[in-house]
Amino acid sequence: MTTRTYQSKDYNWTFSPETGLFVRWGNKLDEDPSFSPIGPEILDIEISTVCHGGCAWCYKSNTPAGINMSLATFKTILPKIPTNLTQIAFGIGDIDANKDLFKILQSTRDRGIVPNITINGFRMSQDFYNRLASLCGAVAVSHYDDDACFNAVKELTDRGLEQVNIHKLLSEETLPSCFELIDKVATDSRLEKLNAVVFLSLKQKGTRNRLHSVNHLISYYRLVNYAHMNSVQIGFDSCSGPNFLAACHNLEWVKPEFVEPCESGLFSLYINVKGEAFPCSFMEGEPGWEKGIDILRAKDFLQDVWFSDRLKTWRRTLLSSTEQCKSTCSLQKGCRQCPQFPITLCKINQTNR
Repeated sequence: MTTRTYQSKDYNWTFSPETGLFVRWGNKLDEDPSFSPIGPEILDIEISTVCHGGCAWCYKSNTPAGINMSLATFKTILPKIPTNLTQIAFGIGDIDANKDLFKILQSTRDRGIVPNITINGFRMSQDFYNRLASLCGAVAVSHYDDDACFNAVKELTDRGLEQVNIHKLLSEETLPSCFELIDKVATDSRLEKLNAVVFLSLKQKGTRNRLHSVNHLISYYRLVNYAHMNSVQIGFDSCSGPNFLAACHNLEWVKPEFVEPCESGLFSLYINVKGEAFPCSFMEGEPGWEKGIDILRAKDFLQDVWFSDRLKTWRRTLLSSTEQCKSTCSLQKGCRQCPQFPITLCKINQTNR
């Protein structure tokens, strides 16, 4: 795949499918557009809810009795998406849950779009590793078990896949194991070619979930500093952007301009296994989003989905989420805060003063 570009007066980007490097700018190189006027750059598509993990913190509350997205459904959805799309992040529970998985990945690549996927590291085989390494631009392995996760990372990196990350849940209860994971990445030979550990902030969602969001900014600072001291490359999900900025922007090796806060409904979109669109996967089932926007019925994606009343309302809410911070925070311009879940610690602390 060759480097892709899009150019217009106020919205521009360049994307390298080989490295995953994506750069976006507005009217000038130092200006950022508020959202994409021509559809999502990235899709998050759920292709199975089947999972035998039974994790207590699963916000999807997935079980072995889940459902799959068929290849036919996927092939109905994909042509509706504008050509602004560069990548799809696929969500699956068990790697062998959806028999159409690799046909879906191949279909994505055939259209010049980079497929990425998150796996749990269980139920893997040599054939699965071979096919993931040949089809995907990036693979993330969720950290539930050291051996399952670390062995999966080694199998994929040994096959030449460079963008292999570990996804680790960040919560008050899992914080100690986040530090332990950094120690293991620094010392375990299976992780020599790991790209990064990406920490995902817990949202208190899901019928089984009894964990709690991190409640102190100092925890972010200590985690980032500890990883730096151990020469372990880390990242965070965009939900964590405001907390990371507030806690770590003064560290000399942190570049705030490279931090991308919540981009849901602005540059990205989530599609569930039924073909329904939501701003992000966490918004599914929330007030106003009990049911998503049916993409299968959409005749014009931009009109019926991207510029639908519900997404426009969401977009306005998200873009105005830091208005109250203008007079108190120098980072306000580059920050967007989750409108739904109380996870932005600087905002919570300010409200409680």
